[in-house]
Amino acid sequence: MKNSIKTVLLLGALTGLLMFIGGAIGGRGGIYIAFIFAVILNFGSYWFSDKIVLKMYRAQEVSESAAPELYSIVRTLALKAQLPMPRVYIIPEETPNAFATGRNPSHAVVAVTAGIMRILNKEELEGVISHELSHIKNGDMLISSIAATIAGAIGMLASMAQWAAIFGGGRSDDDDDHGGIIGLIAMAIFAPLAAAVIQMAISRSREYLADAGGANITKNPYGLASALEKLSMASQKIPMDANPSTAHLFIVNPLTGKSLMNLFSTHPPLEDRIARLRSMKPY
Repeated sequence: MKNSIKTVLLLGALTGLLMFIGGAIGGRGGIYIAFIFAVILNFGSYWFSDKIVLKMYRAQEVSESAAPELYSIVRTLALKAQLPMPRVYIIPEETPNAFATGRNPSHAVVAVTAGIMRILNKEELEGVISHELSHIKNGDMLISSIAATIAGAIGMLASMAQWAAIFGGGRSDDDDDHGGIIGLIAMAIFAPLAAAVIQMAISRSREYLADAGGANITKNPYGLASALEKLSMASQKIPMDANPSTAHLFIVNPLTGKSLMNLFSTHPPLEDRIARLRSMKPY
């Protein structure tokens, strides 16, 4: 509940930031134009996200006969979570990781790397799959798309602010200069930064929720905690050549060690996630 409320507040903060910047630069018209363009761009990304990311990582769909244990785990946990059976994919990658994608539960995909299947036992793999199914059940793909839409609109408005500064400043409904050129330049720099921080905070909140939801599906938080411990060590030894735009999808940040600031991480600290899971009692 705490993380759900946090997500709502963060989405509200993003929306408020959008309204403020749009009003400062171009009045209501500036907000509408930026938001419409962002919606168009992110709608396409949301609708085709599963195809894009699966192709990016050369993921291959597998049948029950090709991967019986994995398929059985996904099917059993999907039934427990009261979700339709998602399609199952394996990524030909030795770095142990996993993600879920798809625009809704009826078009969902669970993908795991070949590496994760080599190092996790059944209980740990169940923890990972349940985490991904929790993302599907919580509608996290849609929430991420909404956050990306608003953040994208803020980025476009920031670009408008740069051009406004170059050509003499922006306007508002009451014709105030809102700090003039210096104010517009500052807004162009810090607004996208603030939007990125909020967007990453939303992603971290959803990870905590997926951990708790996954534990609820399996009734065993320790399986996921143990899996995260193994993934933490393995991801350091076998780094993944991942696209930063897809980092938020994975159960463990594939860019671990490459980020300069935890503030911009799409995932909470693994130590914190593991500690929360370890503090839970088996259901």
